[in-house]
Amino acid sequence: MFRIFLKTDNSPAQLFIRVALGVVMFPHGAQKVFGWFGGQGIQQTLQTFASMGFPSWSTAGLMVVETLGALLLVAGFLTRLWAFGIGASLSICMVLYHFQHGFFMNWFGQQKGEGFEYHLLAIGICLALVIKGGGALSVDRGLGKETNRYRY
Repeated sequence: MFRIFLKTDNSPAQLFIRVALGVVMFPHGAQKVFGWFGGQGIQQTLQTFASMGFPSWSTAGLMVVETLGALLLVAGFLTRLWAFGIGASLSICMVLYHFQHGFFMNWFGQQKGEGFEYHLLAIGICLALVIKGGGALSVDRGLGKETNRYRY
């Protein structure tokens, strides 16, 4: 059963999109966890999200998905799991905070917030990875290969 979860082909397409998604998502997690890239770090992130009504377990889960999940996505380990987690977090963020600002990002500073075009694009990438798996050069591919050890 677990092998089905890891099963993927050798397509470079999934390699490119999973690495791109992981590289884009990691800095968001690093802001929340480490305070890098102008972020707040763990304690302040937990407080900020708590003030918005999020329980600490959900904020901790978000931090794990955006840091560890992003790194493991780059490696292609448990691709479907991390792509699902990232897609879920982006969907929640999009619905709660970005729909009201329309489709477009705030490229010229003329809106009160950011639109949801980025989120929609990243969610599409997540769905592709959930459906097809990690592709070429993924840990999943190495672990999910059928072996002839037990065949007679």
